[in-house]
Amino acid sequence: MTRILVVAPNWIGDALLAQPLLARLGERLPGVSIDAFAPAWTAPVMRRMPEIDAVIDSPFGHGGLQLRERWRMGRELRARGYDQAYVLPNSFKSALLPFFADIRLRVGYVGESRYGLINVAHRLNKKKVPLMAERYAQLAGIPGEKLSRPLPGTRLRVDEANLLISLARLGIDRRRPVVALCPGAEFGPSKRWPARHFAALARKMAARGRAVWLIGSPKDAEIAAEIASLSNGAAINLCGKTDLATAIDLLSAAQLVVSNDSGLMHVAAALARPLVALYGSSSAEHTPPLASGPVAPRLVKLEGLPCSPCFQRECPLGHFKCMNDLDPQRVLAEIDAIAATP
Repeated sequence: MTRILVVAPNWIGDALLAQPLLARLGERLPGVSIDAFAPAWTAPVMRRMPEIDAVIDSPFGHGGLQLRERWRMGRELRARGYDQAYVLPNSFKSALLPFFADIRLRVGYVGESRYGLINVAHRLNKKKVPLMAERYAQLAGIPGEKLSRPLPGTRLRVDEANLLISLARLGIDRRRPVVALCPGAEFGPSKRWPARHFAALARKMAARGRAVWLIGSPKDAEIAAEIASLSNGAAINLCGKTDLATAIDLLSAAQLVVSNDSGLMHVAAALARPLVALYGSSSAEHTPPLASGPVAPRLVKLEGLPCSPCFQRECPLGHFKCMNDLDPQRVLAEIDAIAATP
């Protein structure tokens, strides 16, 4: 049996976009065992992937090289007897661990002067493989091999027992259909639809007999509190009241998800939830959600703005038109289009 270690990406969305690579490895190597080495903030997502056998929690944070600590961790991983490693981040330090673990085949892109650390080196052609998911999936083949399309979709397991326990703990009932709103975006405020727009949408959904849940991390609690207040109680603020694993389970209970371009957007797609994804400073041309469900995600963006996408954390021009002018009525029209889909 082939044993593979995957050094996972550092963002939730990127971790999910790497899942087609895992599926391709399973197709090429039947019976393969795949472990992931992942930071604390992406590990819960990796644990819900059916392709992953075990997740090894990374003790390393952002920043320093921590060379001695990486060498020690590599020595520990050596005992697991991995045959191959796939290094998905492009940094120099991320390639150290498989090297220190004496893993024979170490696959990845050339990246930051990683010659020797990566010994099955791919070179990225951005025009031929424009999508992040395609770039990860390319690593499953030999360098220079043409990528096979279409890619497998993303998918996550749901813990039904944890969902029921969490609903009881949070005092939530499911007698009404659920609309989940994901108002956060880890990258920065330029990706966030304004609180007043989320609140207006929440009121409209409540008027249609829907329960509205605000789902996100503790970092999203402040904007979620503002949305809940502006919605006149239509939205229940769950941001910061769950861990990521529970957020995954709660999203699985939603009949519809409306999300900024964020990690939870990709989670919703992997759960096959009907999804409206909101884009402003970013673009769906590089990291679109890979839906596995019967209803294609509705990707909503204000057209005709010469400054969008800018890919900045904050609006460099100060007007934030790409999100301010994206009217709730436009989003409601996309929701209606999903409802009308056979």
